[in-house]
Amino acid sequence: MPTIAVNADSTYEVVVGRNLLSDVTKYIAGADRIAVIHPPTLRASADAIRAELTDVTSVSIEVPDAEEAKSASVLEFCWTALGQSGFTRNDIIISVGGGATTDLAGFVAATWLRGIRIIHIPTTLLAMVDAAVGGKTGINTAEGKNLVGAFHSPVAVLCDLNALESQERNDYVGGLAEIIKAGFIRDTKILELIESDPSAAGSPAWEHTEEIICRAIQVKADVVGHDLKESLGTSVGREILNYGHTFGHAIERVERYSWRHGAAVAVGMMFVGNLAVMAGRLPETVLDRQRNILTAVGLPTTYRDGKWDQLYAAMKVDKKSRGDLLRFVIIEDAGRPALLEGPDPALLVAAYQEIVQSS
Repeated sequence: MPTIAVNADSTYEVVVGRNLLSDVTKYIAGADRIAVIHPPTLRASADAIRAELTDVTSVSIEVPDAEEAKSASVLEFCWTALGQSGFTRNDIIISVGGGATTDLAGFVAATWLRGIRIIHIPTTLLAMVDAAVGGKTGINTAEGKNLVGAFHSPVAVLCDLNALESQERNDYVGGLAEIIKAGFIRDTKILELIESDPSAAGSPAWEHTEEIICRAIQVKADVVGHDLKESLGTSVGREILNYGHTFGHAIERVERYSWRHGAAVAVGMMFVGNLAVMAGRLPETVLDRQRNILTAVGLPTTYRDGKWDQLYAAMKVDKKSRGDLLRFVIIEDAGRPALLEGPDPALLVAAYQEIVQSS
């Protein structure tokens, strides 16, 4: 089965395959206690993992599903559970779930005793190619998404493809947005594979599913290994992974996190693509290609009118902004990312109007 090494602040494996739950025992040496953090819908999976852990004490910490898990109150609940169970620096957390669970559990691990080990077992396409890899953790606040967090690499990530078979189609297609993003910022082979049969690409049963997952993970591993903490200043480093995310996160906040992350990122890619075209940085043919791929797999490319002021305010507090300077990751061609800082406000409004839904 494919294994991808991520060389960041530490080196860890991302394993992609099937029937991987028993593999968790390979990564728990030295632990006396294991906490499995999971949403209610994955209680059976969490119990199955705990059944494999016969030589340690294991506890289950059940948290809300999706973005409701990423709050200060849930974070405190997890801390309390660890404290009452006597967790020390030798012990381990295992996350089982989608991207929200991964973000929360990673932050719990990063902050408990200033950092304990964590193993991620992502169960959605989005979590496998994005949240579980790269070491970013965090929770949401009223002011925005993931504004409170830390960098904390896992000791392993186990991507069991069996979990994708039960994922709802719309959620699965949402995860494709992050894979398509990886294609436009680095690995154009991903785009060619999806263009070969976009309808089939919307199903985990597609013959190229494992390949596009591995390719997307490799893109993230390469970028993170070069720039773990987005510390390269004005040059293009880890920030390229945020292509489509500045506007996408703004949508999520305006919609009170009722939108799927992948759907918001897809619209965000179209916003910033239009912005790049208007700034003279991107050929319109590449923007058309991006729109065609996103539409073909079933992702949205437009947003409603009348929300610009709210979206702009949300973007101003985005993590990628520098002071009052808005900063966007753009592409100048497929596979060629760049930065656009402080674009003319008129261009921003014009780019928004290009993605407004027609009545």
